[in-house]
Amino acid sequence: MTTLGTPLSPSATKVMLLGSGELGKEVLIALQRLGVETIAVDRYENAPGQQVAHHARTITMSDPAQLKALIEQERPHLVVPEIEAIATPMLEELEAAGVVRVIPTARAARLTMDREGIRRLAAETLGLPTSPYVFCDSLQELQAAIDGGIGYPCIVKPVMSSSGKGQSKISGPEDVKKAWDYAMAGGRVSHGRVIVEGFIDFDYEITQLTVRALGASGQIETHFCEPIGHVQVSGDYVESWQPHPMHPKALAESRRIAQAVTDNLGGQGLFGVELFVKGEQVWFSEVSPRPHDTGLVTLSTQVQSEFELHARAILGLPVNTQLRSPGASAVIYGGVDAKGIAFDGVDEALRVPNTDLRLFGKPESFAKRRMGVALAFDADVELARERAKKAASLVKPRSA
Repeated sequence: MTTLGTPLSPSATKVMLLGSGELGKEVLIALQRLGVETIAVDRYENAPGQQVAHHARTITMSDPAQLKALIEQERPHLVVPEIEAIATPMLEELEAAGVVRVIPTARAARLTMDREGIRRLAAETLGLPTSPYVFCDSLQELQAAIDGGIGYPCIVKPVMSSSGKGQSKISGPEDVKKAWDYAMAGGRVSHGRVIVEGFIDFDYEITQLTVRALGASGQIETHFCEPIGHVQVSGDYVESWQPHPMHPKALAESRRIAQAVTDNLGGQGLFGVELFVKGEQVWFSEVSPRPHDTGLVTLSTQVQSEFELHARAILGLPVNTQLRSPGASAVIYGGVDAKGIAFDGVDEALRVPNTDLRLFGKPESFAKRRMGVALAFDADVELARERAKKAASLVKPRSA
């Protein structure tokens, strides 16, 4: 039996999110609907999640001393990492000492913090199909890896980054140095290490949202959402839709791979497993032990969104991954570099049939920073995609 307390009282169930962007904000809202006391932590003031949480804290989460001091001060029941740039060895230390429970586990947070840990787990430990890859610590090593078998075209990514930052495709020798420099500038922390991947000729890529939640027997059960298709530009999601049509054998293989990875990582919560698909073939790409940006579409498509699923799973509550309606999402970029921007055209956007908006409330805009998302639902997923993109295009961010 799960017991939940009352916020801001001695009985409170306290959850701390490490990272409080737009995805964390939705998790915090889902937790608050269940009466959880929330603590939103980020590296900058007034992050989206901090605007809705009971408590807002600003620290450098990659600093072990700052992270330890905050957790010991707040004493949350659960710590939920929502970004990669966190001092995960300190989380492992605190979890081992019984100070706090980390979602899904401190080990999972460490392994998925950078691309190297999770790629080696998937390919070398679990034997799952992946693209060919080499990790490189210098421009010279990168060139040697390409010349030694990876070949052209190939993809270069920092080992620590998110939302496609620092990722590029190399078509020939003239692109190698540019890709290395871009990766160094785009990493979450100064790491000086990249992964170079051989290019897979895939038909499409999907996100397989996978939930590990307690069943009625008290044992962990694995649940799958319908597959999410998405378009990425330079590794950054720009639109997604659900469900994505798949060959039954490819869907089964996607779920086999997703379960193999998430079973190994363990714990409770929602995972975003990224996969490449060609016909009936499936390759593992990456996994995030938390809600996924492409899963924003579930706010309009599922009975319980990915954020509600994550909140319920980590609290030990039942989950429902049922699809309510096909739908789509489309990103709204900032378009300008400015603080405290304004959004014109919100009314026109919401006049597009069956649409909704989420404006994230980020205090600072950049031209290519994700500042909001348009959502649409329809029995015809292609029509939903058109409407989501139309609604997104009608929202006009500007300097205030």
